[in-house]
Formats: sequence, C-alpha cells, structure tokens
Amino acid sequence: MTELLLQSPFAEMAALLVLAATVGFAGMLLRQPLIVSFIAVGLLAGPAALDIVRSNEQIELLSGLGIAVLLFLVGIKLDVKLIRSLGAVSVTTGLGQVIFTSVIGYGLGLALGLDAIASLYVAIALTFSSTIIIVKLLSDKREIDSLHGQIAVGLLIVQDLVVVLAMIVLSSIGIGASEDAGGVGILRVLLAGIALLAAVVVFVRYVADPLTTRLARAPELLICFAIAQTALFAALGEALGFGRELGGLLAGVSLASTPYREAISARLAPLRDFLLLFFFVGLGSGIELSTLGEHGLAAVVLSLFVLIGKPLIMLVIMAAMGFDKRTGFLAGLTVAQISEFSLIFAAMGVTLGHVGADVMGLVTLVGLITIAASSYMITYSHSLYRLCEPALDVFGRIAAKRRAAEHPAPARKHDVLLFGLGRFGSAIAGRLRERGAHVLGIDFNPAVIQRWRELGLDAEYGDASDAEFVAGLPLESVRWVVATVLPHAIGVTHDDPRLAIVQALRSAGFRGRIAVITHRAADADALRAAGADLVLEPFEDAADQAVDLIATGAAPVRVRGEATEERPAAT
Repeated sequence: MTELLLQSPFAEMAALLVLAATVGFAGMLLRQPLIVSFIAVGLLAGPAALDIVRSNEQIELLSGLGIAVLLFLVGIKLDVKLIRSLGAVSVTTGLGQVIFTSVIGYGLGLALGLDAIASLYVAIALTFSSTIIIVKLLSDKREIDSLHGQIAVGLLIVQDLVVVLAMIVLSSIGIGASEDAGGVGILRVLLAGIALLAAVVVFVRYVADPLTTRLARAPELLICFAIAQTALFAALGEALGFGRELGGLLAGVSLASTPYREAISARLAPLRDFLLLFFFVGLGSGIELSTLGEHGLAAVVLSLFVLIGKPLIMLVIMAAMGFDKRTGFLAGLTVAQISEFSLIFAAMGVTLGHVGADVMGLVTLVGLITIAASSYMITYSHSLYRLCEPALDVFGRIAAKRRAAEHPAPARKHDVLLFGLGRFGSAIAGRLRERGAHVLGIDFNPAVIQRWRELGLDAEYGDASDAEFVAGLPLESVRWVVATVLPHAIGVTHDDPRLAIVQALRSAGFRGRIAVITHRAADADALRAAGADLVLEPFEDAADQAVDLIATGAAPVRVRGEATEERPAAT
C-alpha cells in the first residue's frame, strides 16, 4: 500500500506533510514544541518505521534552504546598535554559561568514552539554547517583559553571536581539512570571504536602505527579494568554500540595518518553520533507532546535565552578580535545553567528516529529551520554584552579600516609598523630587539600583511581593507608598504583587497612604477593597488630562527641572 501511495515525489511530500500535521497536533496537545514533533516525524518516516522518505535529494534541497533562512534571520537581528545595547548582565550570563557548560560538557564527553573531537562537538552543542522555544513559552506566559525574561532574551542574543563565531571557526577548519597542503586553498577562500564581506559593507552603506524602501511598496516583492538574497548568498558561500550557513548569515547582516528588518523577520518566520521541517525530517529519517539505543546512557547523563547543570550554572553566575535566587532560578530554567543550532552544528561536523553519525544521533537524542522536558519546566516554573525554594537559600545568601557590598542601604529618612523603577515609576520619582519629596526607590534588578544611585537617587534592592521584606522597611517617616508594579511582574508568590504590597504594609502597621496602578478598570474596586487609597490608571489619567488641555485651549510648558506652567495654545 505504501509503495502504491508513494509513486511520485509529490505524493511523498503530501504524505510527509500529513504526518507532520498529525504528529504536530498531538505534540501541541502535549504542549511540546514543533521541533520535537518534527524530529519524531523524521523517525516515523524513516526506514525503521513507515519508510516514507525516498526523495532524499529534494528533502536535502529544502533542508539546505531552511537552514539558510534560519541563519538569515539570525543575521538580520545582528544590528550593530543592538549589539552595543547589550548590558553587562547579558554578556556576563551569556558568556559565563557558554564557557562553564562547554568545559564541563567536554569533561563529561571524555568520561563517557567519546574521543576528544566528538567531546568538543558535543560540549559546544550543549551550550546553545533555543531562541524559538524560550521566546514562545515566555510570551505565552506573558513573562517576556519580566526581569528573568529580559535576562533570558539578552543571553540568547549573546548565544547567537557565539553560534556565528562557532560556525565561522568550524567552516575554517573544514576548509583546512579539505584543501591540499600549502595553504593556497585557504588563502583563496579567505580572500573570497573578504571580498564578499566588503560587498556586504558597500551594500549596507549605499544600497540597502533605498532599495528596501522602494521594494517595501509591494510587501510581497520585499519578501521575495529577502529570500532571493538568502539563496544567492548561501549559494555564493557554498561555491566559495565557506558554507551555505555563513552565506545565509551574511545575507541577513546585509539587511539588518534597514528599517524593514522586523517586517522581513516576521514574514519569513513561518517559512523558516516550514522549511526546517525538512531538515528535521531528513535528520530523523537518517538515524538508526539501534544507534540511539547504543547511546542511551550517555544521552541520559548529558540530558541531566543540561536540565539541571545549566540552570545551576546560571544560578551561580546570577547570584554572584547580586540577583536574588528567584530571578536566577527562573532565568536558569529557560536555558535547560539544547537548540536547533546544536543539531545544525553537529550536522556540519558530520558533513566535514569530523564526527560520525553516532555523535549526530547522540546530540539528537539529547535534544529530544531536553526540549521535551524543559518545555514543561518553563511552563510550570513558578511551581518548581516553590518546590525547590528551601534548597536555594545558599544562592540567596551569596546574592545578599554581593548587594550589601555594592549597594549599602540609604541612611536618611524618606517621605515616599516607590516600588518599581520602570519608566512610569522613574517619571513619578522625578516629579516628586522636583517638589521637594525624599523618595526611596525599590526594585529587584541590581542594574537598575546601580543606575539610580549613580544619579544620586536613593534606591534599595528588594522584591515588592515579599511580605517580610516590606515589613522590614523604614516606614516611620513615610507618608505615601506608591506601587508601579503590575501583575505580570510575578514575585515570590503567584499573587497579584499590588495586593501583596498593600496587605504586607497594613499588616506591618503602616498608617500612611498607598497608591497603586492598574491598566484594567475592573481591578480598581478590588485594590481599593484591599486597602489602597489611590488607584492610578496611567492611560485613562493621561487621556483625561489631554482632553482637559485640549478643551481649555492651554498647552503645558515644561522646562527640565522646573514646575509646569500653562500657556494659551496656538490657534
């Protein structure tokens, strides 16, 4: 029956797509990322199961295009401005995690009987974490803007840079291994690479912006151009000897500074996911199930290291930087898997002849285990934190010592306590100080605390939803407590942090007034019932003030550092 259905490549592709949709739906019900489902499709479609895959050349072609598009989307994010904006936290956690994971992973590989080259490949593959999975799960949980979410995103950018460097090194090793002695081949490829890079610089400087501006008038044409750019650079990279992957990356870099990069990235993401199906199908169909069984023990050991060791490494690094145990734990869970880049990196090693298919199978099995398990770990991260919290006290003490050394508590008395030093909180603090109030800002991001103190402002590290911390604050002279935190900034508990602050203050005997913010009018009554004296609705309040100014014909005049005056609006 199978032979009858698969008489043409078109029928074969149809069967693969139906199988992918079916397995993908089952994976969605189990809350699994598509990567796991697609690798499972490859295993099912391979000779060990349904034996559907026959058109290997066509699948390899689509797979190659998918990898080129994936690297294009990495390159288009590597804008110089973005790289410069990376903070010390992202760089330290990203590089620290990569270094410690690779060193320990290399040692584990040797201990498990792998040779030096195979251990090196496995160690590097273990360092990468999946941007697609992490961003998707954090976005679903509405934690992408939380502190641990921001740290995770910054870390992923650093990892993307490491991926680029690793592939450049790998390609150069491949060139050296494939050319004759004398270095003529390496020199030729090096010169060709410099020429292509120079062409990219010229394109970015003089052509990219005006060309994409013209093409953007027809969005479909802009996307077609982006795909053509990707394919062209990938083909040039392959022809010149440094690989389709780096060619696709350079294609992305060539458009990274254009104002349309976000639109291009968003439109190409579904195409990337579709084409990567064929990479994972080809990967899964080429793996012998018996090979997976041979590496069962090694896969379990390495998977446990990824699921437990990588989060612990993150915990140690972040505690040493002064972050509390909760933030370190939640950020650590996000890296508890390997990436699609890990599989691509191992596949490049197989292509270059550095490692065998057995290593590819080992990395694939580790990927299946860690991606499947970490999806649940990230989804239920707060429940896991409550379960593990007693064992994490040592990290909390390390962080507290670091914060005490770098951020001593302010000594003077304050009129206002302000929880949350974001844009809205900072604006409130600035205007209160203009009116002579002494404000103490409280946040759980050490970098924000440091920034405030460098500006000469009083700030203290703390979690707004920790009742013990709130009760220990110097409340005697405080007339107002202002909480600008929102429910998505989940603290020690799953409770609304605004309610936690109000309840903790009233329990501590605070008799002053409390103001909180909300973006939902429906929350206002509950917040007042809990004890809040004033509920601010920033968007509604701003709209009311704007209408008043428009209706009265007065326009505000603000001079930095001075009070606001009003003048008649121009007519």
